[in-house]
Amino acid sequence: MPTESGREGFFGDFGGRFVSETLMPPLLELERAYAEARADRGFSEEVSRCLKDYVGRPTPLYFARRMTGELGGAQIYLKREDLTHTGAHKINNTVGQVMLADRMGKNRIIAETGAGQHGVATATVCALLGKKCEVYMGRRDTVRQRANLLRMEALGAKVHPVDTGSATLKDALNEAMRDWITNVADTFYVIGSVAGPHPYPTMVRDFQSVIGDEVKEQVRALGVPKPDLLVACVGGGSNAAGLFAPFMDDPEVSKTGVEAGGGGPGPGNNSATITAGSEGILHGSRTFVLQDADGQIEEAHSIAPGLDYPGVGPEHSFFSAAGLAAYTSVSDTEALDAFYFLSQTEGIIPALESAHAVAYVMKVAGGMPKDSSLVVCLSGRGDKDMGIVAEHRG
Repeated sequence: MPTESGREGFFGDFGGRFVSETLMPPLLELERAYAEARADRGFSEEVSRCLKDYVGRPTPLYFARRMTGELGGAQIYLKREDLTHTGAHKINNTVGQVMLADRMGKNRIIAETGAGQHGVATATVCALLGKKCEVYMGRRDTVRQRANLLRMEALGAKVHPVDTGSATLKDALNEAMRDWITNVADTFYVIGSVAGPHPYPTMVRDFQSVIGDEVKEQVRALGVPKPDLLVACVGGGSNAAGLFAPFMDDPEVSKTGVEAGGGGPGPGNNSATITAGSEGILHGSRTFVLQDADGQIEEAHSIAPGLDYPGVGPEHSFFSAAGLAAYTSVSDTEALDAFYFLSQTEGIIPALESAHAVAYVMKVAGGMPKDSSLVVCLSGRGDKDMGIVAEHRG
Protein backbone atom coordinates (compact mmCIF):
# COMPACT_ATOMS: atom_id res chain seq x y z
CA MET A 1 0.00 0.00 0.00
CA PRO A 2 1.29 3.50 -0.78
CA THR A 3 0.26 4.90 2.62
CA GLU A 4 3.07 3.35 4.63
CA SER A 5 5.93 5.75 5.23
CA GLY A 6 9.62 4.98 5.02
CA ARG A 7 9.57 4.06 8.70
CA GLU A 8 8.62 0.44 9.15
CA GLY A 9 5.10 -0.01 10.44
CA PHE A 10 4.20 3.68 10.29
CA PHE A 11 1.56 5.51 8.29
CA GLY A 12 2.97 9.01 8.26
CA ASP A 13 3.38 9.79 11.98
CA PHE A 14 0.93 7.09 13.09
CA GLY A 15 1.38 3.42 13.92
CA GLY A 16 4.58 1.84 15.17
CA ARG A 17 5.28 -0.62 17.96
CA PHE A 18 5.04 1.00 21.39
CA VAL A 19 5.12 -2.13 23.52
CA SER A 20 7.07 -3.74 26.34
CA GLU A 21 10.29 -5.64 25.59
CA THR A 22 8.44 -8.90 26.30
CA LEU A 23 6.18 -8.40 23.29
CA MET A 24 8.88 -7.42 20.80
CA PRO A 25 10.05 -11.01 20.03
CA PRO A 26 6.53 -12.35 19.21
CA LEU A 27 5.74 -9.25 17.16
CA LEU A 28 8.95 -9.63 15.17
CA GLU A 29 8.22 -13.35 14.74
CA LEU A 30 4.72 -12.50 13.51
CA GLU A 31 6.06 -9.87 11.11
CA ARG A 32 8.51 -12.37 9.56
CA ALA A 33 5.87 -15.09 9.33
CA TYR A 34 3.36 -12.78 7.69
CA ALA A 35 5.92 -11.52 5.15
CA GLU A 36 6.76 -15.13 4.23
CA ALA A 37 3.07 -16.06 3.96
CA ARG A 38 2.32 -13.07 1.73
CA ALA A 39 5.08 -14.16 -0.62
CA ASP A 40 3.75 -17.73 -0.70
CA ARG A 41 1.19 -18.16 -3.45
CA GLY A 42 0.00 -21.38 -1.86
CA PHE A 43 -0.99 -19.58 1.34
CA SER A 44 -2.94 -16.93 -0.57
CA GLU A 45 -4.74 -19.59 -2.58
CA GLU A 46 -5.62 -21.52 0.59
CA VAL A 47 -7.09 -18.39 2.19
CA SER A 48 -9.01 -17.56 -1.00
CA ARG A 49 -10.44 -21.09 -1.20
CA CYS A 50 -11.68 -20.90 2.37
CA LEU A 51 -13.23 -17.46 1.80
CA LYS A 52 -15.05 -18.80 -1.27
CA ASP A 53 -16.14 -22.27 -0.12
CA TYR A 54 -16.61 -21.72 3.62
CA VAL A 55 -17.26 -18.00 4.16
CA GLY A 56 -19.39 -17.53 1.03
CA ARG A 57 -17.43 -14.90 -0.88
CA PRO A 58 -17.86 -12.90 -2.97
CA THR A 59 -20.64 -11.16 -1.06
CA PRO A 60 -23.26 -9.37 -3.19
CA LEU A 61 -23.16 -5.69 -4.11
CA TYR A 62 -26.87 -4.99 -3.81
CA PHE A 63 -28.66 -2.03 -5.41
CA ALA A 64 -30.92 -0.61 -2.70
CA ARG A 65 -33.76 0.44 -5.00
CA ARG A 66 -36.35 1.51 -2.42
CA MET A 67 -33.76 3.24 -0.24
CA THR A 68 -32.50 5.13 -3.29
CA GLY A 69 -36.04 6.13 -4.19
CA GLU A 70 -36.87 7.26 -0.65
CA LEU A 71 -33.75 9.41 -0.29
CA GLY A 72 -33.42 10.64 -3.89
CA GLY A 73 -30.09 11.58 -5.38
CA ALA A 74 -27.26 9.05 -5.53
CA GLN A 75 -27.73 5.42 -6.54
CA ILE A 76 -27.09 3.45 -3.33
CA TYR A 77 -25.36 0.07 -3.27
CA LEU A 78 -24.92 -2.10 -0.17
CA LYS A 79 -21.84 -4.31 0.14
CA ARG A 80 -23.46 -7.24 1.91
CA GLU A 81 -20.86 -8.37 4.47
CA ASP A 82 -23.83 -9.33 6.64
CA LEU A 83 -24.27 -12.37 4.36
CA THR A 84 -20.92 -13.96 5.20
CA HIS A 85 -20.75 -17.07 7.39
CA THR A 86 -21.08 -15.79 11.00
CA GLY A 87 -22.86 -12.63 9.77
CA ALA A 88 -20.14 -9.99 9.62
CA HIS A 89 -16.92 -8.96 7.88
CA LYS A 90 -14.82 -10.12 10.84
CA ILE A 91 -14.37 -13.63 9.44
CA ASN A 92 -12.34 -12.30 6.48
CA ASN A 93 -9.58 -11.46 8.95
CA THR A 94 -9.90 -14.46 11.26
CA VAL A 95 -9.56 -16.91 8.35
CA GLY A 96 -6.27 -15.25 7.40
CA GLN A 97 -4.88 -14.95 10.92
CA VAL A 98 -5.83 -18.41 12.18
CA MET A 99 -4.41 -19.98 9.00
CA LEU A 100 -1.23 -17.99 9.65
CA ALA A 101 -1.19 -19.29 13.23
CA ASP A 102 -1.49 -22.83 11.88
CA ARG A 103 1.43 -22.17 9.53
CA MET A 104 3.46 -20.95 12.54
CA GLY A 105 2.59 -24.05 14.61
CA LYS A 106 0.58 -22.09 17.19
CA ASN A 107 -2.29 -24.15 18.58
CA ARG A 108 -3.71 -21.83 21.24
CA ILE A 109 -5.61 -18.84 19.86
CA ILE A 110 -6.75 -15.85 21.89
CA ALA A 111 -8.87 -12.88 20.84
CA GLU A 112 -10.71 -9.87 22.22
CA THR A 113 -14.25 -8.95 21.24
CA GLY A 114 -16.77 -6.16 21.81
CA ALA A 115 -19.92 -6.81 19.81
CA GLY A 116 -18.99 -10.49 19.86
CA GLN A 117 -18.71 -10.88 16.08
CA HIS A 118 -14.91 -11.08 16.10
CA GLY A 119 -15.07 -13.58 18.94
CA VAL A 120 -17.60 -15.70 17.05
CA ALA A 121 -15.54 -15.49 13.85
CA THR A 122 -12.35 -16.49 15.68
CA ALA A 123 -14.08 -19.37 17.46
CA THR A 124 -15.56 -20.50 14.15
CA VAL A 125 -12.23 -20.75 12.33
CA CYS A 126 -10.59 -22.34 15.39
CA ALA A 127 -13.27 -25.05 15.32
CA LEU A 128 -12.66 -25.49 11.60
CA LEU A 129 -8.90 -25.92 12.06
CA GLY A 130 -8.93 -27.72 15.43
CA LYS A 131 -7.41 -24.94 17.53
CA LYS A 132 -7.96 -24.14 21.20
CA CYS A 133 -9.76 -20.79 21.45
CA GLU A 134 -10.10 -18.33 24.34
CA VAL A 135 -11.87 -14.98 24.00
CA TYR A 136 -11.78 -11.93 26.28
CA MET A 137 -15.01 -9.95 26.39
CA GLY A 138 -16.03 -7.04 28.63
CA ARG A 139 -18.59 -8.05 31.25
CA ARG A 140 -20.94 -5.33 30.03
CA ASP A 141 -20.73 -6.69 26.49
CA THR A 142 -21.43 -10.26 27.63
CA VAL A 143 -24.82 -8.94 28.76
CA ARG A 144 -25.46 -6.68 25.76
CA GLN A 145 -24.42 -9.38 23.30
CA ARG A 146 -25.43 -12.55 25.11
CA ALA A 147 -26.41 -14.31 21.89
CA ASN A 148 -22.85 -14.05 20.61
CA LEU A 149 -21.48 -15.22 23.96
CA LEU A 150 -23.60 -18.36 23.63
CA ARG A 151 -22.46 -18.83 20.01
CA MET A 152 -18.81 -18.71 21.06
CA GLU A 153 -19.39 -21.28 23.78
CA ALA A 154 -21.29 -23.54 21.37
CA LEU A 155 -18.26 -23.39 19.04
CA GLY A 156 -16.01 -24.63 21.85
CA ALA A 157 -14.41 -21.33 22.88
CA LYS A 158 -13.74 -20.37 26.48
CA VAL A 159 -14.99 -16.83 27.13
CA HIS A 160 -13.31 -14.74 29.84
CA PRO A 161 -15.57 -11.90 31.08
CA VAL A 162 -13.50 -8.78 31.90
CA ASP A 163 -14.59 -6.63 34.84
CA THR A 164 -11.88 -3.95 34.83
CA GLY A 165 -12.36 -0.37 33.63
CA SER A 166 -15.58 0.16 31.69
CA ALA A 167 -15.85 -3.63 31.09
CA THR A 168 -16.02 -3.13 27.32
CA LEU A 169 -13.80 -3.60 24.27
CA LYS A 170 -10.79 -1.56 25.44
CA ASP A 171 -10.55 -3.58 28.64
CA ALA A 172 -10.97 -6.89 26.81
CA LEU A 173 -8.05 -5.94 24.57
CA ASN A 174 -5.95 -5.05 27.63
CA GLU A 175 -6.56 -8.49 29.16
CA ALA A 176 -5.85 -10.30 25.89
CA MET A 177 -2.50 -8.52 25.61
CA ARG A 178 -1.64 -9.50 29.19
CA ASP A 179 -2.43 -13.12 28.32
CA TRP A 180 -0.22 -12.95 25.24
CA ILE A 181 2.72 -11.54 27.21
CA THR A 182 2.44 -14.48 29.61
CA ASN A 183 2.01 -17.21 26.99
CA VAL A 184 3.94 -16.07 23.92
CA ALA A 185 5.54 -19.44 23.18
CA ASP A 186 2.40 -21.36 22.13
CA THR A 187 -0.21 -18.60 21.71
CA PHE A 188 -1.30 -16.56 18.69
CA TYR A 189 -3.26 -13.37 19.37
CA VAL A 190 -5.87 -12.64 16.70
CA ILE A 191 -6.56 -8.89 16.91
CA GLY A 192 -9.95 -8.03 15.46
CA SER A 193 -9.34 -4.62 13.94
CA VAL A 194 -6.72 -2.45 12.24
CA ALA A 195 -5.46 -1.43 15.69
CA GLY A 196 -2.58 -2.48 17.90
CA PRO A 197 1.16 -2.61 17.23
CA HIS A 198 2.77 -3.31 13.86
CA PRO A 199 2.23 -5.59 11.93
CA TYR A 200 -1.44 -5.92 12.98
CA PRO A 201 -2.86 -2.77 11.31
CA THR A 202 -1.25 -3.71 7.98
CA MET A 203 -2.08 -7.40 8.25
CA VAL A 204 -5.75 -6.92 9.18
CA ARG A 205 -6.19 -4.31 6.43
CA ASP A 206 -4.73 -6.72 3.89
CA PHE A 207 -7.08 -9.53 4.90
CA GLN A 208 -10.08 -7.18 4.83
CA SER A 209 -9.16 -5.64 1.45
CA VAL A 210 -11.12 -8.44 -0.19
CA ILE A 211 -14.14 -6.18 0.45
CA GLY A 212 -12.88 -3.31 -1.70
CA ASP A 213 -11.32 -5.62 -4.29
CA GLU A 214 -14.72 -7.22 -4.86
CA VAL A 215 -16.47 -3.84 -5.01
CA LYS A 216 -14.08 -2.72 -7.77
CA GLU A 217 -15.04 -5.69 -9.92
CA GLN A 218 -18.73 -5.59 -9.03
CA VAL A 219 -19.34 -1.94 -9.90
CA ARG A 220 -17.71 -2.45 -13.30
CA ALA A 221 -19.95 -5.46 -13.93
CA LEU A 222 -22.93 -3.20 -13.20
CA GLY A 223 -21.72 -0.66 -15.76
CA VAL A 224 -20.47 1.83 -13.18
CA PRO A 225 -16.82 2.79 -13.87
CA LYS A 226 -16.18 3.65 -10.22
CA PRO A 227 -18.23 4.70 -7.17
CA ASP A 228 -18.32 8.40 -6.31
CA LEU A 229 -18.42 7.77 -2.56
CA LEU A 230 -17.53 4.92 -0.20
CA VAL A 231 -19.04 4.91 3.30
CA ALA A 232 -18.27 2.63 6.26
CA CYS A 233 -18.57 2.76 10.03
CA VAL A 234 -15.38 3.20 12.04
CA GLY A 235 -14.63 1.90 15.52
CA GLY A 236 -11.18 0.40 15.19
CA GLY A 237 -11.98 0.59 11.50
CA SER A 238 -11.30 -2.75 9.81
CA ASN A 239 -14.35 -2.84 7.54
CA ALA A 240 -13.64 0.74 6.43
CA ALA A 241 -9.97 -0.02 5.82
CA GLY A 242 -10.94 -3.07 3.78
CA LEU A 243 -13.35 -1.04 1.66
CA PHE A 244 -11.10 2.02 1.25
CA ALA A 245 -7.68 0.42 0.69
CA PRO A 246 -8.10 -0.76 -2.95
CA PHE A 247 -9.34 2.74 -3.89
CA MET A 248 -6.70 4.80 -2.07
CA ASP A 249 -4.78 5.55 -5.27
CA ASP A 250 -7.91 7.08 -6.85
CA PRO A 251 -8.68 10.59 -5.54
CA GLU A 252 -11.88 10.70 -7.63
CA VAL A 253 -13.44 8.16 -5.25
CA SER A 254 -14.36 9.93 -2.00
CA LYS A 255 -14.19 7.99 1.26
CA THR A 256 -16.04 8.74 4.49
CA GLY A 257 -15.67 6.92 7.79
CA VAL A 258 -18.54 7.27 10.26
CA GLU A 259 -17.75 7.21 13.97
CA ALA A 260 -20.07 6.83 16.95
CA GLY A 261 -21.28 10.21 18.19
CA GLY A 262 -23.11 8.46 21.04
CA GLY A 263 -25.03 10.82 23.26
CA GLY A 264 -23.17 13.92 22.15
CA PRO A 265 -19.89 15.74 22.79
CA GLY A 266 -18.03 15.51 26.06
CA PRO A 267 -15.93 12.88 27.86
CA GLY A 268 -17.58 9.48 28.17
CA ASN A 269 -20.47 10.32 25.84
CA ASN A 270 -19.13 9.12 22.49
CA SER A 271 -16.57 7.06 20.60
CA ALA A 272 -15.78 9.68 17.94
CA THR A 273 -12.04 9.23 18.19
CA ILE A 274 -10.87 11.11 15.10
CA THR A 275 -13.48 13.86 15.23
CA ALA A 276 -13.21 14.41 19.02
CA GLY A 277 -9.85 12.92 20.03
CA SER A 278 -6.17 13.85 19.91
CA GLU A 279 -2.88 12.13 19.13
CA GLY A 280 -1.72 9.61 21.69
CA ILE A 281 -0.66 6.00 22.21
CA LEU A 282 -3.09 3.17 22.83
CA HIS A 283 -2.51 -0.58 22.66
CA GLY A 284 0.96 -0.26 21.17
CA SER A 285 0.18 2.24 18.43
CA ARG A 286 0.35 6.00 17.94
CA THR A 287 -3.06 7.13 16.75
CA PHE A 288 -5.98 9.38 17.65
CA VAL A 289 -7.42 8.51 21.06
CA LEU A 290 -9.98 9.87 23.50
CA GLN A 291 -7.89 11.19 26.39
CA ASP A 292 -7.90 13.91 29.03
CA ALA A 293 -5.37 16.73 29.43
CA ASP A 294 -3.04 14.39 31.35
CA GLY A 295 -3.08 11.73 28.63
CA GLN A 296 -5.34 9.35 30.57
CA ILE A 297 -7.65 7.32 28.32
CA GLU A 298 -11.28 8.34 28.67
CA GLU A 299 -14.21 5.99 28.61
CA ALA A 300 -15.97 5.65 25.27
CA HIS A 301 -19.67 5.20 24.63
CA SER A 302 -21.76 3.92 21.74
CA ILE A 303 -25.06 2.14 21.45
CA ALA A 304 -23.13 -0.19 19.08
CA PRO A 305 -20.77 -2.38 21.17
CA GLY A 306 -18.36 -2.83 18.24
CA LEU A 307 -17.77 0.93 18.04
CA ASP A 308 -17.34 1.39 21.80
CA TYR A 309 -13.56 1.94 21.65
CA PRO A 310 -11.50 5.05 22.58
CA GLY A 311 -8.98 4.58 19.76
CA VAL A 312 -8.89 4.00 16.01
CA GLY A 313 -6.62 2.22 13.56
CA PRO A 314 -3.48 4.30 12.87
CA GLU A 315 -3.97 4.19 9.11
CA HIS A 316 -7.31 5.95 9.54
CA SER A 317 -5.55 8.62 11.59
CA PHE A 318 -3.12 9.03 8.69
CA PHE A 319 -5.94 9.14 6.12
CA SER A 320 -7.61 11.91 8.13
CA ALA A 321 -4.44 13.95 8.71
CA ALA A 322 -3.42 13.65 5.04
CA GLY A 323 -6.90 14.50 3.71
CA LEU A 324 -7.23 11.12 1.98
CA ALA A 325 -10.54 10.31 3.68
CA ALA A 326 -13.13 12.27 5.65
CA TYR A 327 -14.45 11.29 9.07
CA THR A 328 -17.68 12.31 10.75
CA SER A 329 -19.99 10.99 13.46
CA VAL A 330 -23.67 10.22 13.98
CA SER A 331 -25.53 9.91 17.26
CA ASP A 332 -27.09 6.88 18.92
CA THR A 333 -30.53 8.22 18.00
CA GLU A 334 -29.59 8.68 14.34
CA ALA A 335 -28.18 5.15 14.22
CA LEU A 336 -31.42 3.75 15.68
CA ASP A 337 -33.46 5.66 13.11
CA ALA A 338 -31.23 4.25 10.34
CA PHE A 339 -31.61 0.74 11.79
CA TYR A 340 -35.38 0.95 11.31
CA PHE A 341 -35.15 2.80 7.99
CA LEU A 342 -33.06 0.12 6.29
CA SER A 343 -35.07 -2.68 7.88
CA GLN A 344 -38.36 -1.28 6.63
CA THR A 345 -37.29 -0.06 3.18
CA GLU A 346 -35.13 -3.00 2.08
CA GLY A 347 -36.02 -5.83 4.46
CA ILE A 348 -32.40 -5.89 5.70
CA ILE A 349 -31.80 -5.58 9.44
CA PRO A 350 -28.33 -4.05 9.91
CA ALA A 351 -25.98 -4.32 12.85
CA LEU A 352 -26.04 -1.15 14.95
CA GLU A 353 -22.44 -0.58 13.87
CA SER A 354 -23.47 -0.64 10.19
CA ALA A 355 -26.50 1.54 10.98
CA HIS A 356 -24.09 4.40 11.71
CA ALA A 357 -22.90 4.29 8.10
CA VAL A 358 -26.50 4.06 6.87
CA ALA A 359 -27.41 7.12 8.98
CA TYR A 360 -24.73 9.16 7.24
CA VAL A 361 -25.97 8.00 3.84
CA MET A 362 -29.46 9.19 4.82
CA LYS A 363 -28.00 12.67 5.33
CA VAL A 364 -25.97 13.00 2.14
CA ALA A 365 -27.46 10.81 -0.59
CA GLY A 366 -30.28 13.22 -1.44
CA GLY A 367 -27.82 16.03 -2.12
CA MET A 368 -25.81 14.01 -4.64
CA PRO A 369 -26.56 13.90 -8.40
CA LYS A 370 -28.92 11.16 -9.56
CA ASP A 371 -26.25 9.77 -11.89
CA SER A 372 -23.73 9.39 -9.01
CA SER A 373 -23.17 6.18 -7.08
CA LEU A 374 -22.53 5.45 -3.44
CA VAL A 375 -21.35 2.21 -1.83
CA VAL A 376 -21.93 1.61 1.88
CA CYS A 377 -20.36 -1.33 3.66
CA LEU A 378 -23.05 -3.25 5.51
CA SER A 379 -20.51 -4.73 7.90
CA GLY A 380 -22.85 -7.04 9.80
CA ARG A 381 -26.40 -8.15 10.48
CA GLY A 382 -28.55 -6.91 13.32
CA ASP A 383 -30.04 -9.96 14.99
CA LYS A 384 -27.33 -9.67 17.68
CA ASP A 385 -28.63 -6.19 18.55
CA MET A 386 -32.37 -6.77 18.94
CA GLY A 387 -32.16 -6.67 22.73
CA ILE A 388 -30.36 -3.31 22.69
CA VAL A 389 -32.84 -1.90 20.18
CA ALA A 390 -35.83 -3.09 22.20
CA GLU A 391 -34.37 -1.55 25.36
CA HIS A 392 -33.86 1.85 23.74
CA ARG A 393 -37.20 1.90 21.92
CA GLY A 394 -39.30 0.45 24.73
